[in-house]
Amino acid sequence: MSIQARAGSMALMLLSLPLIPRPAQAVQVVPVPGQSRQWDVPPHVHFDELLHEVFWDITIIGVLMAMVAAYFLFAYRRRFPDEVGRLQKLSPQAALGWMIIPVALFMADDIYLFAKGWELHKQYREVPENAYEIRVTGAMWSWTYTYPNEVETYGELKVPAETPILLRMSSEDVVHSHFIQQYRVTEDLMPGRVTYMWFMPDKVGEYVVTCREYCGAGHSSMYGKVIVMAREEFDAWLESEAAAISASATVASAQQVVSPAADVSARDFGR
Repeated sequence: MSIQARAGSMALMLLSLPLIPRPAQAVQVVPVPGQSRQWDVPPHVHFDELLHEVFWDITIIGVLMAMVAAYFLFAYRRRFPDEVGRLQKLSPQAALGWMIIPVALFMADDIYLFAKGWELHKQYREVPENAYEIRVTGAMWSWTYTYPNEVETYGELKVPAETPILLRMSSEDVVHSHFIQQYRVTEDLMPGRVTYMWFMPDKVGEYVVTCREYCGAGHSSMYGKVIVMAREEFDAWLESEAAAISASATVASAQQVVSPAADVSARDFGR
């Protein structure tokens, strides 16, 4: 193989590395990091606070830049038709100051916002140890939620208020993205991989769930809702659903026992 071919192969391999999932991600079974950190304020509240800070930051910087630009336009305007501007030379110290000071100010602001954003990201990825776990399965074009006692709901995620909710998610077909706008949280679902997200439902009510990843012709109809219930109401609902499943299983088992006996009686009658 020539040197050029080897270099081309190496470059192609390096470019393709970001597209190859890490082995640990590809075979995730328990992808939730173990930790016992408790959050006094839900992540979505911090998200809104940080977003407001960013908006204020952009507004203040924009106004200051506009004021500086307006001043320059006025102070260095042409005062008569034949006036020719002249370049004012700066000393090395002044040139260095005009370069370093603005960059330092902007970088300090950016690093401050980045640090707060990183802390928010950690808060979204570190799940409280007392979280209530629900399995989520995405399929074109619906959501299935499975509770610890095997109760299933379709398109409706019922959760207790004031309890951290952990969603452990996978897809049956293509890539989906489970997005709950109220709690400012979204995460992709992929075939053959388990992903997770968590949120804190702090108020009783109903909120929209949508898919944020285009998944085919029915993508726009892949929505549902989060129903946040009082803890007592949620426990009663879950218990009644589990009892209904148990009753159905008992009836099905009884029918399976009766059917062979009926077949034997029919054969005996035929004799």
